[in-house]
Amino acid sequence: MPMLRWFRAFLPKEERFFDLFAQHAQTVVQGALALQDMLRGGDETPEFCQRVNQFVHDADGITREVLTAVRRTFITPFDRGDIKNLITAMDDAIDQMQQTAKAVVLFEVRTFEPPMREIGTLLVECADLVGRALPLMQSIGSNVAMLTAITEEIGKLEGRIDDLHDIGLKELYLKHRDGNSMDFIVGAEIYKHLEKVSDRFDDVANEINSIVIEQV
Repeated sequence: MPMLRWFRAFLPKEERFFDLFAQHAQTVVQGALALQDMLRGGDETPEFCQRVNQFVHDADGITREVLTAVRRTFITPFDRGDIKNLITAMDDAIDQMQQTAKAVVLFEVRTFEPPMREIGTLLVECADLVGRALPLMQSIGSNVAMLTAITEEIGKLEGRIDDLHDIGLKELYLKHRDGNSMDFIVGAEIYKHLEKVSDRFDDVANEINSIVIEQV
């Protein structure tokens, strides 16, 4: 057997996937915090937009590492397709934060509506929940109840964000009905991107759920 043992020593360890997932999740949390700070408005807004971009860049690097490891690793902790779908969904969430920041830079927005700020806070909660879920996936069997509770909570947050999106859009319309249509268009664009971030978090929750179902 020494030959096989020698061969396996050169293979990436499956634990590495969980390290990379944790790193990515932390980057997503940092991105969400920067987004929340951005939504406070004021002169520092562009600075926080830049921070969001930096975390997106970091997350992309980690995603590439995961996809490379999937190709090279002999034994993966769960199905290769599931690993790919999970990290891609996480990456899509932070990419969508970048789309929000890009719109803010493009339209030079410096003030944000209260529902936008509230969505920002809920997105940080979503990111935190993803960060809590991923380490539990190292031993899914003993964490099924917890993982299910976390993904349900993300689903509830996504529902609340949908409601805030609708309320915010209505308020925005009433506020600008007789005034500046451009302000309405810009505000609606930001709401659209924020809602998409929460949709992507919901996708992450669904990926986690499908892995849990397969493993149990």
